[in-house]
Amino acid sequence: MSKQSFKVCFCFRRIFKLRAAGPPDDVQYLFNHYSENGTMTVDQLHHFLIHFQEEKHATREDAQAIFNSLKHLNIFQRKGLHLEAFFRYLLGDLNTSLPPSPTVRHDMTAPLSHYFLFTGHNSYLTGNQLSSNSSVVPIIDALRRNVRVIELDLWANDKKDNVEVRHGGTATSPVELIKCLRAIKENAFYASEYPVIITFEDHLTRNLQEKVAKMVTETFGDMLFRPESEYLPEFPSPESLKKKIVISTKPPKEYLDTESNTKGRAGTKKMKDSAEEQPRTKEKHSSRDKIEIEGTVNGAELEEEEELHQDEDLQDAVPDYRRLIAIHAGKLKGGLESWLSIDPYRVRRLSLSEQELENAVKTHGTEIVRFTQRNLLRIYPKGTRIDSSNYNPFVGWMHGAQMVAFNMQGHGKPLQIMQGMFRANGGCGYVKKPDFLLEVGANNEVFDPSAPFPVIKVLKVTVYMGEGWHLDFRHTHFDRYSPPDFFVKVGIVGAPADTRTKETKPIEDDWTPSWNDTFEFPLTVPELAILRVEVREYDTSGKSEFAGQTCLPIAELRSGIRAVPLHNRKGEKYKSVKLLMCFKFEDKNLSNELLL
Repeated sequence: MSKQSFKVCFCFRRIFKLRAAGPPDDVQYLFNHYSENGTMTVDQLHHFLIHFQEEKHATREDAQAIFNSLKHLNIFQRKGLHLEAFFRYLLGDLNTSLPPSPTVRHDMTAPLSHYFLFTGHNSYLTGNQLSSNSSVVPIIDALRRNVRVIELDLWANDKKDNVEVRHGGTATSPVELIKCLRAIKENAFYASEYPVIITFEDHLTRNLQEKVAKMVTETFGDMLFRPESEYLPEFPSPESLKKKIVISTKPPKEYLDTESNTKGRAGTKKMKDSAEEQPRTKEKHSSRDKIEIEGTVNGAELEEEEELHQDEDLQDAVPDYRRLIAIHAGKLKGGLESWLSIDPYRVRRLSLSEQELENAVKTHGTEIVRFTQRNLLRIYPKGTRIDSSNYNPFVGWMHGAQMVAFNMQGHGKPLQIMQGMFRANGGCGYVKKPDFLLEVGANNEVFDPSAPFPVIKVLKVTVYMGEGWHLDFRHTHFDRYSPPDFFVKVGIVGAPADTRTKETKPIEDDWTPSWNDTFEFPLTVPELAILRVEVREYDTSGKSEFAGQTCLPIAELRSGIRAVPLHNRKGEKYKSVKLLMCFKFEDKNLSNELLL
């Protein structure tokens, strides 16, 4: 057993023994129950997998594979597993809390509108929304993390002879569009074969739209999805669009080149409440920026979903550019009722800010659900989030919004929740919406997110122990004078009735803490619930320090005792840090008894 010393002053050190992790009592009990004479055979392990771990399709070959994975350990015995080997299996990579292989589990043959899509916002920004650089690096990083919707803001360069990507009306630096397109082509299907959708926010003149059409066509070639007709009566499926690039933007209008014409247009076209709000900036702008900002109010960039009359706009569209657009975006003239109107012959994409959505769900919740059964709804962060923070995604998901657009360049709880949602379905970037969001009742009724729901399941979570921090962190990272005092926060994020958090007690001065705490979580909408686990280091000052997190989709959480790897704030998995936890689900009848 090794030791650690902590320097308290020049002449005094505190010495602490590093305790090796031992099996919790429940693990010892299960081993004794499923083994005989201190040894667990392949058949007994197979029995354990089926009956306790609830792996109904586990085979004897699966149990043998576990045996084989442990042969390199000195504690392995040819006749069977001893307690220590069984314990190391439970903490190992084969015993994951989600399905072990990145296999797509959902039906991928339904229309795109039947799925949640991993969606980025201002995908080219490296940092904040006002002054950070534009680059292909965050685009590449997002695609390699299975983000399937990339947003690019298109503007003319200073010479008006080429197209660049930047956040208009701000001091963000530009990046050439062609570099972004090439980065997308090279990385689109690195992590998933399912389609990548590029949403253009178009601020271009007619001649530059022609240039974009040529650029996109030459870059993507056969990868580009071109619909057979100008309007889609129904969206194609992710399966049919494998390894395809899909373009989505509003049907273009003919933009005028001169400053006077731009000002004239700005003077007649008022800023809509639906415009993406961007804060006023004190940075000096070039003459180009002054022209562009004339089309805004208080430096607020016009969202690409301006109210428009689609047929009139299409008359002025550049033909080659127009033919690129597979998913048409736009708000119809009028208010919310018009925006949410459903055309039986055409499908489209609508964008709302997070504030617009919050207001809309108060009076039009079921209409939004009905709209998203056929059409796409994109939600984007409010403009005051200049630090690239994010918002609660469940407001959108509970109403069927497919594209809940997030700033991927930061970190924080909302982004961790988003990453957790898209760990489902093999991490392919598409998650099938629950059936209740797609169904229409006998009286033409749809799901009402504001209605009260009964408890369907109760999730019972036991936090046994944790290990690996002493390998991934320096020994004074959490406390200069002693080993850390870890505690675990366990909670559900999802429907308002399901959202709650509970905590274990802190364990003092221990790199391998054992908590053995159990919590119960009643679930009314388990299909959309996320289990959030966060470890923190307790401090008497009240400012606990982050020590790892993960978010797991309840719909794919595996029952039984499982190893749960933890991630850093950005969602990158630690090499060694993990928890040993147990998950058990009770049906609704037993749940109701538990609640009484």
